[in-house]
Amino acid sequence: MLHFSEDPSITVFRPHLAATAQQPEAYVWAVDSALAPAYWFPRQCPRVMAWSAPGTSEADRERILGPGGGERVHAIEYGWVNRLLNVQLFAYRFPAASFRPLGLPVPHAFVATEAVEPLGPAQPVGDLLQLHQDAGIQLRILDSLWGFWDAVSTSTLEFSGIRLRNAAAR
Repeated sequence: MLHFSEDPSITVFRPHLAATAQQPEAYVWAVDSALAPAYWFPRQCPRVMAWSAPGTSEADRERILGPGGGERVHAIEYGWVNRLLNVQLFAYRFPAASFRPLGLPVPHAFVATEAVEPLGPAQPVGDLLQLHQDAGIQLRILDSLWGFWDAVSTSTLEFSGIRLRNAAAR
């Protein structure tokens, strides 16, 4: 299990209720390696992500991912590019046994209800652009995320939006 942070000095993660929580429980949040690319961003950076799934139509794949565009795309706004290029992001590793999946049948996160200590010190994640490239993920820079969000959220692609409250106004 992984947790991404700009703070490399955390020694214990305690359950908390996020300000935007849609559930009443306090959690320690983590992701597995499959979900990790959604967090290769500054923490507060708004982003929209879309990826191909078994039910994705060829029309949506072509329209949103583009010809020869791979199976996944992430989008941020121009106002966040400098921060993306300069952020120091760290990954914490947690024992998997401490966490349970949230969101089934396909989890969108993993949560713990008790305090969790990392397995070791936080590790620098490195160059976020290079991570995207190495993973074959398109990274798009847009004036506004809202047109892209509208397109992916009404498509047959799988999608996610994180920190959209921080996006430029519609």
